[in-house]
Amino acid sequence: MIRVGLADDQALVRSGFAALLDGEDDMTVVGQAGNGEEAVRLAAREKPDVLLMDIRMPALDGIEATRRIAAQADLAEVHVIILTTFDLDEYIFDALRAGAAGFLVKDTDAAELIHGVRVVAGGEALLSPTVTRRLIEEFAARTRSARPVPGVAELTAREREVVTLIATGLSNDEIAGRLSVSGSTVKTHAGRAMMKLAARDRAQLVVAAYEAGLVQPGF
Repeated sequence: MIRVGLADDQALVRSGFAALLDGEDDMTVVGQAGNGEEAVRLAAREKPDVLLMDIRMPALDGIEATRRIAAQADLAEVHVIILTTFDLDEYIFDALRAGAAGFLVKDTDAAELIHGVRVVAGGEALLSPTVTRRLIEEFAARTRSARPVPGVAELTAREREVVTLIATGLSNDEIAGRLSVSGSTVKTHAGRAMMKLAARDRAQLVVAAYEAGLVQPGF
C-alpha cells in the first residue's frame, strides 16, 4: 500500500486528490496539510511514501518545506512531488535542488497523477525527457559553467554513464536496453552513484548531473 500525503492551501484541491487516490486499491491518503509548516509536520508524523506538495503556500512555501523534509535523515523515504500550475514554473529547478523527486501540473489527468505517484513510490524520478531538456536549458541559462560536485570524481565510467542516461529522462529498463545489461545492474550502478553523490533519490542525480556538466543542453 502506497501511503500518500497532500499539501495544498486549497481544500477543494486536496479533497479532489484525496478522493481520486483513495479510490485506488494500492493507495491510501494518510494526512493533509494546508501550508508548508503543516506539510513538514505531516511528513514527520506520518512518514508517507509520497507527499504531493503545492509549490506556493502560505506560512512556508513548498520549496522550503521540501528542503526541510529532505534535510531530516529519518524522512529519507518521504518522496516529494511538487504540484505546480505551469509545467515550466520558474521554481521547478529550485524545488528539485531542494530535494523533490519530480513534479506534476495541477491540471494533469487522473491517470497521469496516479501513475506519477506509483513511479515516485517505486524510486524513480518523475521527469520526462522533454521536461528534463527544458530544465537543463534553464540551468544553462543561469550559469555559464559547471560547478564542482562532490563525489563526481569517484564515479566509475559505468556509473557516470548511468547517471548521464538517468539525467536524460530514461528509466532503468530503457537504460538497461541501451547498455545491454540487466535492470538490476542499472539499479545497482544508480544506487552506488547516489551514495557517492549524496543524492537522496534519482531526481537528485539529475540535478547533480547537469550541475557537474555531465549533461549539456541539446543532448
